[in-house]
Amino acid sequence: MTLLSIHNVTVKVPGLSSPILSIPHFYLQSSQQIALMGPSGCGKSTFLNIICGLLKPSSGNILWKNQDLTMLSTAQCAHWRFQNIGIIMQDFYLTNGLTELDNVLLPSAFRNWHIKASLQQRAKYLLQQLKMPHFDTDVEHLSRGEKQHVAIARALLHQPKIVIADEPTASLDKENSQIISQLLCNISTEENCTLIVATHDLFLASQLKRKIHLENGIIVSDNDKE
Repeated sequence: MTLLSIHNVTVKVPGLSSPILSIPHFYLQSSQQIALMGPSGCGKSTFLNIICGLLKPSSGNILWKNQDLTMLSTAQCAHWRFQNIGIIMQDFYLTNGLTELDNVLLPSAFRNWHIKASLQQRAKYLLQQLKMPHFDTDVEHLSRGEKQHVAIARALLHQPKIVIADEPTASLDKENSQIISQLLCNISTEENCTLIVATHDLFLASQLKRKIHLENGIIVSDNDKE
């Protein structure tokens, strides 16, 4: 089933004659695992920002179950993103002074949600699945690999349909990179969500079935079409 599709999308910036991203057609199917690859500056992060609604395109349409996301207001888009998208960054954006569990629950607290017992139980379940069985450690005392485990749990808390990861292993050593790669793939399979990862990490890319290569803001290969 197609979750999201992109049609004739371009992203332009002042001072440049050519768009920094040009995607005639693209789709995300449910439960896919996708590696988005290409040299630095080729448009990977811009592409991810378009998919998750953090950036509006200069032209084109982005359809989510026949709803055009480009027509949503900023507030509407933020609400849609919170309900449907999980985001993992290489810089974990965790809050020192809070525990692992508190950091996983923090986005809900920011939205003035009442943190129900069921949500706390899900947060604990995710941390356990990600090999983080202790919930009360201040994240300041965690290793970089452990911090990424917490960030993954936070992204999955609300059972998103799509998880977007931008260079999730870039700041990790080889051992932790491989651990995170395998955990990310395994838990996205268990959660039955679509995973799209921008990466230079060949090991991580090898774990993902669909591989897309970008160059100069253009998709030059996509093995889902080959």
